Amino acid sequence: MKHFVYRLIRRIVAIVMPVYQIEGEENIPEGPVVVVGNHSQAFGPLAAELYFPRKHYTWCISEMMEKDRVADYAYKDFWSKKPALLRPFFRLFSYMIPPLAEIIFTSADTLPVYRDKRVMKTFQLSCDRLKENAAIVIFPEDYIDHNNIVHEFQRGFVHVAKYYYRQNKTAIPFVPMYVCPKLRKLVFGKPVIYSPDNPQAEEAERICNYLQDAISEIAYAMPRHLVVPYPNVSRKNYPYNERL
Repeated sequence: MKHFVYRLIRRIVAIVMPVYQIEGEENIPEGPVVVVGNHSQAFGPLAAELYFPRKHYTWCISEMMEKDRVADYAYKDFWSKKPALLRPFFRLFSYMIPPLAEIIFTSADTLPVYRDKRVMKTFQLSCDRLKENAAIVIFPEDYIDHNNIVHEFQRGFVHVAKYYYRQNKTAIPFVPMYVCPKLRKLVFGKPVIYSPDNPQAEEAERICNYLQDAISEIAYAMPRHLVVPYPNVSRKNYPYNERL
């Protein structure tokens, strides 16, 4: 049973957040699959939680599930790039959210992403959910620019395919997903299949490059709109989806 506070907040968010249209759902294969999208600040995880078209679990950084680490992580990742005059307010706010964050992120369909010696737990939990034919949703952007649509992807998430293949002898597909808050859409592109025969570093590079480019091409093909970037910057710095 999910925490009643989470259920209440989810219902409120579902009421106030616009409904997202799903496009390209036919590109999501049946069975175990990893879906990789642009973070689009909070819109990516929220849209996936509410509107993803099948059973799924979203990767969530473990700090957001640990009450004593939430404040520092939330401020750094969400609000540290806000205008200087507003940063003290957001810093204060970050100290108010840990109890609520713990409830939300442990009640939602999330998987903790550990960046320490517990990292293998992340991969094993993911493999367990994939064995149930669920989708794993990952938003792997970092703060390094790639283009005006996405930031560079952290490569480590591709390891989940390696561990799944070792355990099940099945090559996992990775599906690109473009989160477009301005047009209220989740758009899925054609998958790329993990190849266990390639060196892992090369395979991670190949898959990430494909996903970054595929998400970008989806965005470029859509009507002109503002792209909500990963960093929580001022809206005046949002780029358009115009090919540079």
